[in-house]
Amino acid sequence: MKHAVFFDIDGTLLDEQMQVPKSTVTAIRRLRENGDFAFLCSGRTRVNIYARELLEDIGFDGIIAGCGTHIEFHGDVVFEKTIPQEDIGRLLALLGEWNVPVVLEGRNYLFADLEDFRDDPYILNLKQELGERFCPLAQYDAINKFTANWRKGTKEQMIRELSGEYELLFHEGQYVEGMPKGISKATGIQWVCDYLKIPHENTYAFGDSVNDLEMLRYVGTGIAMGNATDDAKKAADYVTASLHEDGIYAGLRHFLLI
Repeated sequence: MKHAVFFDIDGTLLDEQMQVPKSTVTAIRRLRENGDFAFLCSGRTRVNIYARELLEDIGFDGIIAGCGTHIEFHGDVVFEKTIPQEDIGRLLALLGEWNVPVVLEGRNYLFADLEDFRDDPYILNLKQELGERFCPLAQYDAINKFTANWRKGTKEQMIRELSGEYELLFHEGQYVEGMPKGISKATGIQWVCDYLKIPHENTYAFGDSVNDLEMLRYVGTGIAMGNATDDAKKAADYVTASLHEDGIYAGLRHFLLI
């Protein structure tokens, strides 16, 4: 019976310089050569998953993007969940009232006003990388999720006003991800396993941060990177080595998947 292994991207596969360790490439290639499935499972929406090191050098059977809002298998889109347009209008009105800058994240485009992120090198780099696929906020179209930089005093307001419509994930560094209610990396994994008829006990996931917690708890075996947050390590069944210490290779070897 086949296994399915799900990999977060940032802090798990990619380091701060957007590089993948050679041992990780070798490990995932061997995993697939053994007949098992390998999936990307990221908070990034599909437009922001473009690294050649991931999509070409390694190669994956599928992608769960946008924290479970978009799923691909062998290049075909098999699931898509977007936020209703009328809900986006209310969201933007509230965030504007609270002076909270936001990036709206879709399958094909990201939407944000760069003047709200003048001191954020990550957003400025995204604009450079995505070019015309990074658009002004007012041009928003189909949106899978959002990321906002909450400020002091607004976290409680966001929970009170938005938690009925969105799954909210608050990260260290004062930013929050928002997905449609009931959607997460875990629901994306469940959908894939139903689709491929993979038994729950044959599922594994590697992650490192707050948006990986439900995924790590849901799968048969959750594996936290050695560089993971304390919460991710507590949610996992096993803690492997860090990204730079061949953590993916070591984790797959530990569970005899390669």
